[in-house]
Amino acid sequence: MQKQYTIISANNLRIFYPPSSKIPIPNSLKGITFALKQVVMIYHLVTGDVAAAPLREAIQAEASMEGEVVVMKDVLSVGPLQKEEGQKFSELRSAFWQEVVINEKNPVQVDDMERLLEVSLALSKNEEDKIWLWIAPWPADVCMYHWVLKYLGKYPNRLYVVNIAGLPFLDEQGKVFFPKSIGEILPKELIKARRLARLVTPGELEVDTDEWRKVVAANAGMRTLEGGKRLMSRPEDHFDSQLISFTSHQFQKASKIVSQALAKYSIPTGDLYLGWRLRKMVDAGRLELQGDVTKALKDFDVKMPGDGTNAQYSLPL
Repeated sequence: MQKQYTIISANNLRIFYPPSSKIPIPNSLKGITFALKQVVMIYHLVTGDVAAAPLREAIQAEASMEGEVVVMKDVLSVGPLQKEEGQKFSELRSAFWQEVVINEKNPVQVDDMERLLEVSLALSKNEEDKIWLWIAPWPADVCMYHWVLKYLGKYPNRLYVVNIAGLPFLDEQGKVFFPKSIGEILPKELIKARRLARLVTPGELEVDTDEWRKVVAANAGMRTLEGGKRLMSRPEDHFDSQLISFTSHQFQKASKIVSQALAKYSIPTGDLYLGWRLRKMVDAGRLELQGDVTKALKDFDVKMPGDGTNAQYSLPL
């Protein structure tokens, strides 16, 4: 998070230099009196690498958006939120995702909290810096927004939100659509969206921070979005019935079941979480397993118990 400075000459010429730069000033500029002006840094907070990619392109193309993209990689809409005494939040979240992913060679490390504290420290040192929270109408984005307010709400006049919920954008063919993710939006459309950036109001800080306290207190297995920025706590098996509806008494690839459920129901948890739920249903005896669950979804199959003869099932949809 290195700061950048603008060297402004008497004839309004601008040259960008880092503060510790040892790059010599060209001979053509020697003898000119310069003023050193710090460039305001905008920290663009966004959920996930997919959303970060077009945002980075937009920032590179638009000077007024100049800043750094800070990616929050955790999906806070699923998993526990209450840490135990002496436990760090990052440890809590890392343990949860390690159970979901099962990666023994490369244990999952969730370090969003550390990244957020770095931003907070930078803001405390530079009073002109700002935060832009980019959120889409998706549970993970809205959870990130609420969570960040808890830590960055102490900078009320520098905290902005860009909320694309319910707004139309143009796709590559020039057709209007309503995105559910920042990652679906073209960079040139994100440049237009910069005009949506507005300060988080004092009322929002109070109400939304209190909303997150309630969500953390509930500590449910999942959070769903119920319109606007309102979150609803749900049990971790909330979407199990949708998964079950794609199973049969014949073994099928877990990847197939998950992809079908995601496509039909637009389940906002991601494939890894749904694969974990299949494994949990196997543990509970609701499904039977074949293959290696420690690998990818394509490496294990599941089916309903028995062969289907004289079996009756009532599947809630």
